[in-house]
Amino acid sequence: MSSQPSQRSVKISADERTGWSSDRPRRDGAARPANLFVHCRVLAPSERLRYSPGSLLVVACASEDERDGFLARVIEDRAAVLSLAKVRGLLSGRVAQEELDERAQQLLEAAARKRLSSRQTVVLGPDGLAPAEREPFVRIAAELGRPRHLILLETSRERVREQDASALNELRRALDAGELGAEGFQTALRLGGGSAADVKRILFRSLPRED
Repeated sequence: MSSQPSQRSVKISADERTGWSSDRPRRDGAARPANLFVHCRVLAPSERLRYSPGSLLVVACASEDERDGFLARVIEDRAAVLSLAKVRGLLSGRVAQEELDERAQQLLEAAARKRLSSRQTVVLGPDGLAPAEREPFVRIAAELGRPRHLILLETSRERVREQDASALNELRRALDAGELGAEGFQTALRLGGGSAADVKRILFRSLPRED
């Protein structure tokens, strides 16, 4: 990975929006899911990453501890960071164990929708790496016209669970090929080793206007 100039920011425009397919009913009467396809730009690592306020940023990583440590270091607004683990902790002891996962997913989606509808940023750390775990949140953001971005945070091989290996390899392949636009992501970035350590801050601010 080539070195980047100090203090360089990567700006992702607020104007990046999705296109929607026709909502023609299916033969069974159900509406077709909206087509999330957009053009996806693959970004280069930078010391500071700058996204538009009110974006959805999904940070995918095979190691929950490494992901959480990275987010704690680079995200200023901790209220913007959402995860199933955090919601499960809030619900623990308040709902029946057999209902915990379903209720946690419902509350997580509701919290993401509330923030995005108010044009507040959401930084999501999904439990797994499969597209199905990202899709509900990407659909919410697309419905509300909010920008959608993904960062793949790499980890050491020994931290990757066997059940995650296939999904991780497919995510790497799709990202490197610029194919995550099929999931509705407008930008994607892969961070590993030194490039992750080089990121000092992720900002959700518009660039200052030049007079």
